[in-house]
Amino acid sequence: MSDTFYHHRPNGRFRNPAGSPERDAPLADYVRFFAQRAMRANEPGEIPAGHVLPAEEARDAWARGEGSDRVLWLGHAAFLLQISGTTILIDPFLSANAGPGRLGPKRFAPPGLPVELLPPVDVLLITHNHYDHLDAETIARLPHRDRIEVIAPLGLGAFFMGWGFRHITQVDWYGTEKIGDLTITALPAIHWSKRGIADECRSLWCGYAIETTEHRLCFCGDTGYGPVFSEIGARMGGFDLALVGIGAYEPRRVMHASHANPEEAARIARELRASEVFGMHWGAIVLSDEPPFEPPLRFRAAALREGYGEEAVWKLAVGETRVIRR
Repeated sequence: MSDTFYHHRPNGRFRNPAGSPERDAPLADYVRFFAQRAMRANEPGEIPAGHVLPAEEARDAWARGEGSDRVLWLGHAAFLLQISGTTILIDPFLSANAGPGRLGPKRFAPPGLPVELLPPVDVLLITHNHYDHLDAETIARLPHRDRIEVIAPLGLGAFFMGWGFRHITQVDWYGTEKIGDLTITALPAIHWSKRGIADECRSLWCGYAIETTEHRLCFCGDTGYGPVFSEIGARMGGFDLALVGIGAYEPRRVMHASHANPEEAARIARELRASEVFGMHWGAIVLSDEPPFEPPLRFRAAALREGYGEEAVWKLAVGETRVIRR
C-alpha cells in the first residue's frame, strides 16, 4: 500500500502517487505542441451520424428512466447520474469553449443537455480545476446553488464559495462522504492541476467511487496509467462500471503522464476490477493530436483484448441515457 500522504508535498503542493509516470518531456516538446495546437482550427472533420442526440430527445429519455439507476453522457468528461434517487452532476463542461472567457478549445459538438434542460441537481462532483472539467460558466448558471452538495478535491473550496454554494466538502484521496444512501470516496489519479499563472498543483486532482447497496461505480477523472489502479481495485473490491478517460493522448511523450491512451485505459478498467466500462473524455473538443474519433475504436478493441465482452463495453451517443445493470 502506498504512503497515505506521499502526494502532499512539504511546500503545500501536490504530486502523483508513487510509481506514476513523470512529466519528463523536454520543454521544446511542450512549446511545439502548444504552438501547433494554437495554429490549428478546432475542427474534427466529419462528425459521425448520431454522435449527438437532440437535446429534447435526451431530456425525454432521461425522464423516462425515472426510478432506475442510470447514466447520461453529457459529452467529453461530463455526466449526469441518478443513483439511489440522488441526481449527481460530474465535471460539467457545458459551455462553448474550455478556457477563461472566450479563450480555449471550442466545442465542435454541443453538450448532451444544456444547463437549462438539466434536472435539479443534488450533488456536484468535481475532479480537478482544468477548464474542461471545472467550467465557471456552467457553474455560474446552475440553479439552486445554495442547496447543492459540492464534493471537490482539496484546494477548491473557495472557488465554490465564490459562486454561492453553501454545502462544500473538500476531499483528500480516499476521503469519504456519505449523502443519503450514497457513499462517495475520492480516489487517486495521475494528473495535475493548474488554472492560473502561479497555482500549478496547489489543488488536488482525483477520481471518485460512488457506492450504494445496489451499485458501485468508478469515475476515473483525468489520469495517466500507473500501478495505483491495481491498488484501488484491491482496496475498493471492484466496480460494476468504470468511466475512464480515453482521449487527449498524442503526442505520447507530452501526454503519457496526464492522459491514458485507449490501451492503457482498458488496462486501468481491468485493474480496477470493473465489470463494465465506458470510455469518455473525447467527442466534444480537440485537445491533442490523435484523430478526434479514433479513441472509442481503439478502446473497444483494447477492452475486448482485455477480456471484456461486447455488451460490457458501453457505446453511447452524447446525450444518451443507459440504465446500470444490477
